[in-house]
Amino acid sequence: MAGRRPRRSSAWFGRGGKMGFIYRSWVKNRGVPHDQFDGRPVIGICNTYSELTPCNSHFRTLAEHVKAGVWEAGGFPLEFPVMSLGETLLRPTAMLYRNLASMDVEESIRGNPIDGVVLLMGCDKTTPALLMGAASVDLPTIGVSGGPMLSGWYKGERIGSGTHVWSLSEDLRAGRISEAEFHEAESCMHRSHGHCMTMGTASTMASMVEALGIGLPGNAAYPAVDARRNLLARAAGRRIVELVREGTTMSRILTREAFENAIRTCAAIGGSTNAVIHLIAIARRVGVALSLEDWDRLGRGVHTLVNLMPSGRYLMEDFCYAGGLPAVLRELGEAGKLHRDALTVNGRTIWENVKDAPCWNRDVIHPWAKPFKKNAGIAVLRGNLCPRGAIIKPSAASPQLMKHRGRAVVFENIEDLHRRIDDPRLAVDERSVMVLKNCGPKGYPGMAEVGNMPLPRKLLKKGVTDMVRISDARMSGTAYGTVVLHVAPEAAAGGPLALVRDGDPIELDVEARRLELLVPAEELERRRKAWQPPAPPLERGYWKLYYDHVLQADEGADLDFLVGKSGAFVPRDNH
Repeated sequence: MAGRRPRRSSAWFGRGGKMGFIYRSWVKNRGVPHDQFDGRPVIGICNTYSELTPCNSHFRTLAEHVKAGVWEAGGFPLEFPVMSLGETLLRPTAMLYRNLASMDVEESIRGNPIDGVVLLMGCDKTTPALLMGAASVDLPTIGVSGGPMLSGWYKGERIGSGTHVWSLSEDLRAGRISEAEFHEAESCMHRSHGHCMTMGTASTMASMVEALGIGLPGNAAYPAVDARRNLLARAAGRRIVELVREGTTMSRILTREAFENAIRTCAAIGGSTNAVIHLIAIARRVGVALSLEDWDRLGRGVHTLVNLMPSGRYLMEDFCYAGGLPAVLRELGEAGKLHRDALTVNGRTIWENVKDAPCWNRDVIHPWAKPFKKNAGIAVLRGNLCPRGAIIKPSAASPQLMKHRGRAVVFENIEDLHRRIDDPRLAVDERSVMVLKNCGPKGYPGMAEVGNMPLPRKLLKKGVTDMVRISDARMSGTAYGTVVLHVAPEAAAGGPLALVRDGDPIELDVEARRLELLVPAEELERRRKAWQPPAPPLERGYWKLYYDHVLQADEGADLDFLVGKSGAFVPRDNH
């Protein structure tokens, strides 16, 4: 078109001669008319649909709504698949493959005739994987989350995905419910399309997409089966065409201010600890040096406002009807805890989006002046047991255990835990500190969600409901308890956690941000000299690539060669 700046896709579809023929002709086999290649924006729809990822099983429908919006705005939509990560089925953990999926996303976007992209993500690792990959290319981008399931109901009470899995399984182990009741609850918990309807990692990351400004208002909370979720997808399809025409790339949205807004939002919603690793990794893909210190600094003084499981009693459906994330962002903005001028993908600032947002239920979304839980942002711990940091989620912990000293009960790995946790001879009481090693990025591998260790059966039968637990693992965002996570360096990398032995005294003081192994330095040095690293898990393929290059949790557990971005250059022609 006269006067129009050539689009990236024109390097394919705007070509003359043999190569132009090839690029256009093979696309025409679906009935695409020649005038479709007139320079209009080509929009990639990055779809993580998979029947092996139940949370994303409705994404074929969602993609059709995005396409409709792209057509309506004068764009040319082209859908493409990438690796889908379902935490519910994928072993050993979906986190192992987050970085691989991000590579799939990055190379699929860069290597194809795409001017802008809409990312469809739901189950928790698909969100950071898609954002990381797209950020490394830096095209105009909008994120669309799949939305949470409808609320679970069992025997007249709300039951939340994940959160009640842990409590029901403990009830079964303690003999408080039968096997038949346990199976009945399975059908009652997950009863519609969508991801976890607690404030787990999927809901947290959907909220982060909205708080970062890379998703449209309402992205966090509309249920997957709510018609407004489809309207959001359609609106994203329309808006991405405009973003391409405006030249607004992802890095214009994902600024330091946007990440600081997201960190404070995570505290306000009682969000998952997994957001720490994911946001650090995403930020470093766009050159924002986000750190654990930022999480601790920005989380201090931020109250949890949202009364949702696992920290509270309600579910995402209730959150939506109460006003959703815009109501929370308004509270943060009025309290001076929001960078109001941060740009969002709809072209407005985040404050323009939320300044008039209503709240319809103050039992679900509390006002800043009367918070659900005070000063409950994720806390970053330091000490000789975690020289590069560890984290704890105060909103999900027991207040009486936030300052605690106890003797270690050590499990060398997850197999050791499973083998001995219910042994009546296990030397453990309610004051003990449970320690799990070799479950970090290298150690599992992939840093599985096993940090919220099950309590010993003999203590469950005594009525014990929480203990201090420490590991280099992660935990599901749907889990709860006084659980110290992401200890860095991890045991498998030779961190001090590797040196802990049964009976060692450990002191936790969350207020002082301290985690100490109370063993003389000379004894630890003696143990270190005797320590041998575990063997790598698999000496081939992606597992080897991952093991050789994964960074520690405090650096986002990305692969070292993926940090940063390569941009949206057009790859070399093949002829």
